[in-house]
Amino acid sequence: MPKICWLALGLALALEPRLGAALLGETAAQETARKAPDPALVERARRLLDRVPLVDGHNDLPWEYRKRVQNHLEKIDLRAGTTKLDPPLHTDIPRLRRGGIGGQFWSVYVPVEIPGADAIQAVMEQIDDVHRLAERYPDTFEVARTAADVERIHHAGRIASLIGMEGGHSIHNSLAALRLLYAAGARYMTITHSKNTDWADSATDEPRHGGLTRFGEEVIREMNRLGMLVDLSHVSAETMKKALAVAQAPVIFSHSSARALDAHPRNVPDDVLKLLPANGGVVMVSFVPTFTSEAVRAWNADQDAAETRLKTLNPGDPDAVKKGLEAWRAQHPAIRATLEQVADHVEHVRKLAGIDHVGIGSDFDGITSVPLGLEGVDTYPALLAELLRRGWTDEDVAKLAGRNVLRALGQAEQVAQRLQKERPASDALIEELDGKAK
Repeated sequence: MPKICWLALGLALALEPRLGAALLGETAAQETARKAPDPALVERARRLLDRVPLVDGHNDLPWEYRKRVQNHLEKIDLRAGTTKLDPPLHTDIPRLRRGGIGGQFWSVYVPVEIPGADAIQAVMEQIDDVHRLAERYPDTFEVARTAADVERIHHAGRIASLIGMEGGHSIHNSLAALRLLYAAGARYMTITHSKNTDWADSATDEPRHGGLTRFGEEVIREMNRLGMLVDLSHVSAETMKKALAVAQAPVIFSHSSARALDAHPRNVPDDVLKLLPANGGVVMVSFVPTFTSEAVRAWNADQDAAETRLKTLNPGDPDAVKKGLEAWRAQHPAIRATLEQVADHVEHVRKLAGIDHVGIGSDFDGITSVPLGLEGVDTYPALLAELLRRGWTDEDVAKLAGRNVLRALGQAEQVAQRLQKERPASDALIEELDGKAK
């Protein structure tokens, strides 16, 4: 952040502490002075979630099972709670119940470092985890494949388990793999992750394709023919626009926020937000601190620069780097993003795109820190209570909580029914449309 911006924010903090906290996030000293959400509004939110399924667009619990216990599900007991694990998880069954979750898109994430056919195997193993979690906890979870499934499962008192693929590299440039992963239950695919695919540009990589290649456009068309939601989190702004131009069904951003409030490239620019009404898509606002608070993003960048400098000064001496970072943090106290800032992003998306185009995509268990007030899956009612405090109606909150994304999924299903009558499955190859893979 430019120095003049830091000076202006510092002046705001000095003149009006609450305004400063809203702009900057909160320091540890300020955290203790925060007020708890209004219990009456929290209860109002809980009652609303009894009748409207809250559908979160992104939770990385399946990857935690893979990373921590090599997919041995019995080694992490979701009924017993997970707050005492080291490190703790954001997700367990008691907190899911307190949070009023009606449907969860479980991310079946595969790192970009896993190449080729190995990525297909890894994503299948992640999908298997979601199915086995539903088998292990049948009184809590049931796999959902349609919007109607989510409504039915929520009405029965269980949590609908939806599957979202995170990263287009998981299909290894194969439309056949895409179709089989859909058949296994995947209901969205994030077009890229942190690096470009051979056919689409990522938000956090050097652009190579001008957004989408011809094969990338074919992937979008085939996803529409299947009824799989196109997820534009992680992609570049140009990819967003190209995908919106090609898509015949609503898109989603499963876990992104507003770039106008935080300039992280993972966030959605205003000009893209303004395109959403014509498409019917939904931005599911994330809880990622670096996507939420410009000051947190700047602090993290400064810490990374300090670490790089220390490594240069102390080659081969990790203890010196560790001690140097500890000294740096003592001089530069960490800043916390806040629930109120997440609500600001929600309101910005509503302002630009409209009330029908905003949702919630926490990224719980895919992040190592969380906004103050949104520490785990039990805290959704507090966020909804904050919006009620700001004047949102119950109907507004119901759309945010789940109705918008279920409407988008339902429309994608309708488009798929039409397209499947109009054309067969695509047998296009990337080599035919793009030439040799780049």
